[in-house]
Amino acid sequence: MSDAVRDTILKSAAVLGEMAGPLAAPTARAADLVVEALRGGHRIYVCGNGGSASQAQHIAGELVGRFLFDRPGLPCVALASDAAVLTAIANDYSVDHLFERQVEALVREGDLFWALSTSGSSPNVLKAAAKARALGAKVVGMTGRTGGKMKDLCDVILCVPADTSPLIQEGHLVLLHVICAIVERSLFGGPPRGASE
Repeated sequence: MSDAVRDTILKSAAVLGEMAGPLAAPTARAADLVVEALRGGHRIYVCGNGGSASQAQHIAGELVGRFLFDRPGLPCVALASDAAVLTAIANDYSVDHLFERQVEALVREGDLFWALSTSGSSPNVLKAAAKARALGAKVVGMTGRTGGKMKDLCDVILCVPADTSPLIQEGHLVLLHVICAIVERSLFGGPPRGASE
């Protein structure tokens, strides 16, 4: 069993190592888009299904709360967080419209829509990304190796070079942390002198 644990950790490390070169520039660009939206007084909206829904909530927690140091909260909404809204849309329309309907109601020109899908082909995420673009929002996508159909809907797409959801999500976690760190430092310049991180 310990060999299986070691192999799993090494596979994850290999994916992260493979990400470092090709994903550095697009990740920095994605962070720039988040900063640009926030500096303009706009909001960030994030979504995903299953584990990616949890990661979208993680992003909102880091931005609304704090990441590395205390500073004012940043406006970020995770679209999988409201059970009443989700079940109403699923019941009255379909699961394919879970996020699109919320984007229609909430997203405005200048906002940023941040979509997570390990396959890049989740219908509800694709519909939401298309709607966000139509409303004048920028779209950042996080997905797996091929980018799926989502790559054609994003201003920046971050494709983790892996083919299974767990490895892709592990890559997404690192990238979302990098983006949150860049956003925090870009907007607030770092923690006060002497503050611990």
